[in-house]
Amino acid sequence: MLPYLFRRILAAVPVVLLVAFFVFSLLYITPGDPAAILAGDQATAEQIATIRAALKLDEPFLLRFFTWLTQIVHGDLGVSIYSNRPILELIGQRVEATLSLSCLAMVFSILVAIPLGVLAAWRRNTLVDRSVMAIAVFGFSVPVFVTGYCLAWAFGLKLGWLPVQGYKPLAAGIGPWFTSLLLPAFALSSAFVGLLARMTRSTMLEILSQDYVRTARAKGLSTHVVLLRHALRNAAVPITTVVGLGVASLVSGSVLIESVFALPGLGRLTADSILRRDYPVIQALILVFSLTYVFVNLLVDLLYTILDPRVRY
Repeated sequence: MLPYLFRRILAAVPVVLLVAFFVFSLLYITPGDPAAILAGDQATAEQIATIRAALKLDEPFLLRFFTWLTQIVHGDLGVSIYSNRPILELIGQRVEATLSLSCLAMVFSILVAIPLGVLAAWRRNTLVDRSVMAIAVFGFSVPVFVTGYCLAWAFGLKLGWLPVQGYKPLAAGIGPWFTSLLLPAFALSSAFVGLLARMTRSTMLEILSQDYVRTARAKGLSTHVVLLRHALRNAAVPITTVVGLGVASLVSGSVLIESVFALPGLGRLTADSILRRDYPVIQALILVFSLTYVFVNLLVDLLYTILDPRVRY
């Protein structure tokens, strides 16, 4: 286990460096002069030159990259051009909302999608199966921001059951925290629920046709034991893979959902930074999101050896 863990961490290092290089290059592959874009149309030549000097655009590209990378290693993500505040401070103020939203959406997705997928596979080609698949197709076909607006209109504006804007931190209590995130988390998880339910169903159908499952049924084991202990346990590896890939959809969806429900998270910060052309913040956020995705995929690879003893690298 430890040798494999060491090899996977070493393999992740080049990926992280490649991601960092790509993120840093975004500012320079943008059409036009980055300093002129940041300064705006009414900027003078002196203002453009000041911005170019502040961003060190007059230095060689590789030298700027290694300087930026060294700052990242030391925990310095730079300074926002718009607010003139450290980017790490901006991220620290907003990470709780995004982390809470993503985790709650992931919990919703797993608790809803996996039982639906198992149920659809067990009742294959019945009305239950068709109904579950119809819900799944509808879920990942409708954009998350449309789902968000519909939920806000129905449960917030019409019924008045839940708030439609704002975020209550955990320090304010679990109840206010949960109610402020219930609609955004449900909207964010809607597309992922459909994908995960379909994947669970297809994997379960393949496993339910295996000989050892038929043997378990022939022994007189209950449906509950056959589905959960024998079938679902062996379907855990592909399902875990989809769960890990779902992190990307949750991260991209959080940008839209946080804007719909006015949540002060990293997604909202990303949208605001794009509108303000605050490139240092955009670079830092893309880097954080990318490294999170790399870390989650590394964690998924390690979970394989726990979920399936046959998996050894």
